[in-house]
Amino acid sequence: MRRRTLLAVALSATAAGALGAVGMTNASAATLDPNLPPGGNFDLSVWSLQLPVGSPGSPETISPARLKGAGGYTNPTFFWTDKNDGSMTFWAPEKGVTTPNSKYARSELREMNANGSAANWTLAGNHTLSAQLRVVSVTKNVAVGQVKLGTGGSSTKPLAELYYRPNGDIYFGTQNSPDASGQTLHKVGNVPLGVKWTYVINVNGNKINFTINGTKTTYTIPSAFNPYRQYFKAGSYNQSSSESTSNGAKVKFYSLTVQHA
Repeated sequence: MRRRTLLAVALSATAAGALGAVGMTNASAATLDPNLPPGGNFDLSVWSLQLPVGSPGSPETISPARLKGAGGYTNPTFFWTDKNDGSMTFWAPEKGVTTPNSKYARSELREMNANGSAANWTLAGNHTLSAQLRVVSVTKNVAVGQVKLGTGGSSTKPLAELYYRPNGDIYFGTQNSPDASGQTLHKVGNVPLGVKWTYVINVNGNKINFTINGTKTTYTIPSAFNPYRQYFKAGSYNQSSSESTSNGAKVKFYSLTVQHA
C-alpha cells in the first residue's frame, strides 16, 4: 500500500468513521501552525500547484520541490497559510491566466509522484482523495476536488468534479463519456458558506464512491474510461469568468490525504 498524507486533522465522529473505513489516520488540528507556509504544515512533496498567473495559455506552475518544507513557496494573493487557523488557503479570481482547454482560472494542486513525475494511475486498484475544508467566498461555482483524465486518449475532461455554490449546495459531477457529451450533476449536500465539511472521493475499479460528511453514494464509471489513467486535483478551480480580479473563490483546507492501494 502506498500512502500520501498532507495532514489528517481531527474530523467529526461521522466523517472520521468514513475516513477510517479506508485506513486513514486523524491527528490534532493544533498541528496546523499559522506561522508556517503551507509546506510547513502539509506534505506538499507529492503535489504541484497551478496559479492563475503567467503567460496566456500557460499558467505558472510551482513544483513539489519548491512547495515542500517550512521554507516552501507561499503567495500572499493566491496561496498562503491563514494566520488565524493555519488552513492552506487558495484564491482564484474570475480574471486570470487559464490553461488552453479552460476559460476558468484556478489556484489548484495537481497530484504528483514521490519521484517528481506526474501521477498517472489506472482505474484498477483503490484510489482515495479525502479532505476537510470550507469555502469562504464564491461568486457562482467552484470545483474543490477532481479526478482528472491522464494518458490513454485525447480527452481532457475530468472523470469527476466536486462543486460548491454560493447557497451552500454541493454537487458531484460525473462525466458521461471521455468525449464532450457532458456531465451528470448529482446534488450531494448543502453546507452554509464558511462552515467546515469533509469529502472522500474513492475510485475503486469501475466505481466511484463519494462520501460527504459521512454520507456515501456510489456511481458506475462508463467502460469508455477504461483505457485512461487518472490523477487527483484539489484547491480552488473557479467556475466563472469576468474581467474582475476581486470576485472569485476562496477555499481553505484543513486536511488533504491521498491514498493508493
